[in-house]
Amino acid sequence: MRIKSQRDFWSGLMFIAIGVAFAWGATEYSFGSSARPGPGYFPFGLGILMAVLGAIVTFKALTVETVDGDPIGAFAWRPLVIIIGSVIAFGFLLPRAGMLVSLPLLVLVSSLASDEHTWKGSIINAVVLTAMSYGVFVVGLKLTIPVLPAFMTATGA
Repeated sequence: MRIKSQRDFWSGLMFIAIGVAFAWGATEYSFGSSARPGPGYFPFGLGILMAVLGAIVTFKALTVETVDGDPIGAFAWRPLVIIIGSVIAFGFLLPRAGMLVSLPLLVLVSSLASDEHTWKGSIINAVVLTAMSYGVFVVGLKLTIPVLPAFMTATGA
């Protein structure tokens, strides 16, 4: 069997591998039931769904002819480093600087990975995502996420 789309073939295999890994990792947690799902229920379902979608993409790559075979281009190291770095910085900053500082920084820094980056769009995106995250996680779900920097919330006791 000949690979007719390199891009789809390798991305399909990546989806299968990640989906199987997530589904397998989710088996370590309690599944619960459909009425009361446990912590392993949702990641297991998503992992299986991702693996199935990867299988469909891989099958398509082996059966549907493309003009030039969709060769894989050069690996984009710069965007990868920027995105991973911004996520690591977010994880480091969240307990220290709070959500209102670390989330907009995550959005602004990670937007630099795009070739279509504009400061206006990035700032609007950061404001909207921060407001929505605050509304969902702090107000709606009442999670104990640090909102303000640690020095602003420290008590003198």
